[in-house]
Amino acid sequence: MQAMLKGKVILLTGGADGIGWECAKAYAAAGAQVVVADWQEEKRGKMEELPGEGHAFHACDVASGAAVAALFAAIAKKYGRLDAIHNNAGLAHPAKALHDTEDAEWEALMRVNLKSIYLTTRQGIDLLRASKGCILNTSSLVGSIGQDNHAAYVATKGAVNALTKAMALDYAPAGIRVNAVAPAAIRTPMLEAWAAQQPEPEAMQRYLDQLQPLGAMPAGDVIADACVFLLSDAARFITGCILPVTGGAELGYRALI
Repeated sequence: MQAMLKGKVILLTGGADGIGWECAKAYAAAGAQVVVADWQEEKRGKMEELPGEGHAFHACDVASGAAVAALFAAIAKKYGRLDAIHNNAGLAHPAKALHDTEDAEWEALMRVNLKSIYLTTRQGIDLLRASKGCILNTSSLVGSIGQDNHAAYVATKGAVNALTKAMALDYAPAGIRVNAVAPAAIRTPMLEAWAAQQPEPEAMQRYLDQLQPLGAMPAGDVIADACVFLLSDAARFITGCILPVTGGAELGYRALI
């Protein structure tokens, strides 16, 4: 995938670890200048590990309108352009049924998983119109098929899928593509924290490793490779797609023994 993103400036939210960090590395390796926006200021030093030059880290609450406005002002000043926004920031907690979900937990999920997409789009749309760029949202397989004891999170990812399609229609006349990537079980700190909340964490880990017909739970690089493609010119006639990168987890009943 070398040079597939050469010369592009990409904003990646939630890029300091997990799938986001794998995407940051893949985008840089493919020739892009990567702007990581993440609330974890202590992760700033990781940017030195990225190949290439011109990358930037911004400590940012992506659910804050003022913070996102300042982020885009900095991008416009430094680069004068933007080719892609990857809305990857997200929360996966709590692992609860809806009636057990507290107000603050519900609001946090809606702010980070959904409102952040609204804010980055509102602030970045003019830059994307100028570059005929693209938007990529990180969704989840559960947004299509559901999941028990994870109601609020599932609701946000179902909304991300619907929002992706609506945005694709709205922005197609401007030449802006909008897609989403939908992982299943990916070995990340977020998923490991979720698994640890389950009544039988070790059994859940075994289940997750058996979930995908193509093999055990992979690392985030499998998602990053798909994201490079969706942000590249190779995907120039793809929009409104919710791309499952799941190892076939959704294909049907299987004997998990």
